[in-house]
Amino acid sequence: MKKITLFSDGSALGNPGPGGYGAILRFGNKEREISGGEAHTTNNRMELLAVIEGLRALKEPCDVEIISDSSYVVKGINEWLDGWIKRDFKKVKNPDLWMEYIEVSKPHKINATWVRGHNGHAENERCDILAKQEAQKMKEERE
Repeated sequence: MKKITLFSDGSALGNPGPGGYGAILRFGNKEREISGGEAHTTNNRMELLAVIEGLRALKEPCDVEIISDSSYVVKGINEWLDGWIKRDFKKVKNPDLWMEYIEVSKPHKINATWVRGHNGHAENERCDILAKQEAQKMKEERE
């Protein structure tokens, strides 16, 4: 299994508001950037969508280390998801995206690691820039 690192970040201008996400996939010395946005969304939705779109871009089962500054995403993946599934996502925010995450994550072995945001972590900073650029694009399209 290929070892992949998936760095991710999300941003919303207003919560809710126009939002964007950014992700970097790294395999060895190769990198691929992925970004996108939505006109009306929340920060947490963009954080999670960054991970989903990063995983969706993988063409084969991989051993994936997700690096995120979102404790919501990291704890969701590592701690809360099994419980949410058992109670059929009752009283869980963003169940549509969590179900999508389950589907795109199935072929992969996944571990999520939290990093402090805006703390000089180069890839996290780059993902933050990508996410904010996309959010800004969404905002300008609405104006």
